[in-house]
Amino acid sequence: MDDFATLLEGSARAHGHLCPGQVVGVRMAMLGCRLIGLDNPGQPPQIKKLIVYVEIDRCATDAIAYVTGVKLGRRSLKFVDNGIMAATFVNLESGAAVRIVSTESSRDLARVYAPGVADLRQRQIDGYRNMPDSALFTLAWVQVDVPVHDMPGPSCFKIRCDGCGTMVRDKKEVLVHDRVLCRPCAHGTYYRPLGVNRDLKTA
Repeated sequence: MDDFATLLEGSARAHGHLCPGQVVGVRMAMLGCRLIGLDNPGQPPQIKKLIVYVEIDRCATDAIAYVTGVKLGRRSLKFVDNGIMAATFVNLESGAAVRIVSTESSRDLARVYAPGVADLRQRQIDGYRNMPDSALFTLAWVQVDVPVHDMPGPSCFKIRCDGCGTMVRDKKEVLVHDRVLCRPCAHGTYYRPLGVNRDLKTA
């Protein structure tokens, strides 16, 4: 794995700018991988040994993905929408897993580790760079039982929704009153349809 400065520079470039969340995410990813015994997670053969569960859709998540090489499309990046600046790193080979949470106190501590920096954003960037892991994070060793249908690799599970006919993969279907439904049919959608579905020829 590259050093912190190199990873931060690359992460900021991939994300589009340098921000406090990039510093937190890069450091979180480096720590998580080190603790579960991976030193080069973005390259074979280790790339197939790692799953990361992220709990927030903020800047740090892009940094974690950059450092570790995990991706939604590869099924190695899992998003759990908890609104918490946290991530769990799982070594699929050994079973070792650690959940790391960014501390709220680190915001105030930034002034201690970046004295004399007036700008809040720059103070957090510099402070998060300088403070020890013990000030920036809390961690807990955990057990994550990754279901076979959530593992990286091709989908072996698919079933058609009894409501709309859409094919549902990876065991994401819902059973409601003995009917197999997709989640939109079972729970509603994040979007509001404006008309009937059309094929591209008539759209």
